[in-house]
Amino acid sequence: MTPFSLYEKTSAYGGVYVLFMVNRLQMLYLILIMPTYLVHPYMIWGIVAMGIFSQINLMMLSRWFASDYSAKGYQGFVQLFGERMVRFFAFAGLFLIVLKVTVITLGYLEIIHQFIFPSMNANWLILFILLASWYVAAQGMEKTIRFVVIAFLMMFWVIFLFFPFFLPPIAKLHHIYPLIPAEVSMHSWKALLFVWSSLSGPEYLICLAPWLSRQQKMLKYLTLGNAISVVEYLLLFIASLLFFGSDYLTKIKFPVVHMIRYLQSPVLERMDQILILLHLFPLVLIISILLLYFHGAIRIIVGKPHEPTTRMGLMASWIAILVCLIVVNEWFWQTGAEQNLWLDLQIWLGAFTFLLVPAVLQVAIKLKGRV
Repeated sequence: MTPFSLYEKTSAYGGVYVLFMVNRLQMLYLILIMPTYLVHPYMIWGIVAMGIFSQINLMMLSRWFASDYSAKGYQGFVQLFGERMVRFFAFAGLFLIVLKVTVITLGYLEIIHQFIFPSMNANWLILFILLASWYVAAQGMEKTIRFVVIAFLMMFWVIFLFFPFFLPPIAKLHHIYPLIPAEVSMHSWKALLFVWSSLSGPEYLICLAPWLSRQQKMLKYLTLGNAISVVEYLLLFIASLLFFGSDYLTKIKFPVVHMIRYLQSPVLERMDQILILLHLFPLVLIISILLLYFHGAIRIIVGKPHEPTTRMGLMASWIAILVCLIVVNEWFWQTGAEQNLWLDLQIWLGAFTFLLVPAVLQVAIKLKGRV
């Protein structure tokens, strides 16, 4: 195959791209099931608290972007951790990438099955989504980063569709009480973990540092992207409480999608289907970036990070992810217990990486500076 450059760097992208990327990374599949997991009105404060705590991680990430190591890409990681440790991180990253792609893709397909194509074979939908992701990824990292603008513009206005749920007679004000919990239960701690994991995603941007402008104040854009996500989570959760109430939220799996079905428009008859299809844009974007990460991680593991990229190599990575998705969908995603197991694993690992990655980078930079 003719070699072509997937990781070419001809220009640096400003902080606005970081803002969009942070927001879309945090607004994936988990946002559609978030009210079912939080349930209680006092978790409004949980969302606010986790949003504030996440700012600490974003501060550490901003220091990584400001360091000399970040601009060097792979070589910067080697200088910090050594080549063997970087290979280990790349190998661990393969598992994290496959897990994240599996959960967000199959979770999204479950929504498509329930609301749009109940009789369609899920494997065809998997193939369609991954083909779209492969096409975007095959354009290279630079054009894939630009695609975030389209993904953001396609989705940011959706939050305004929920405005009627804040007004009577749809809204029932008593549904948002009590705002202060009588006791802190195990469910409350699990809900906080869910929110923390939902806000994860910015840690994946560490590999995009070579394509980002170092002249920008990254903390400002990381904070803005995170703040927009927190506001969206708050609005959607409060709207779900006002409409369904805590008791009914425990009985419905996709409250955000169900709410849209109650809206009536003289122009659009099935607004829920439009909402679901629009979620394809950020889904394809994130899978495309993760596919490029997956391909890059394999190149690092086999010791060929500097050799020219080929279409065959990207296609092999794409096939590996496709096979994993089909295998999981056919044999390990059939019952509710299996789906919950995968989701719980993603929640825990997402929370773990968001907590650990910025801290490890910060410590490594300080230790290297002392040496």
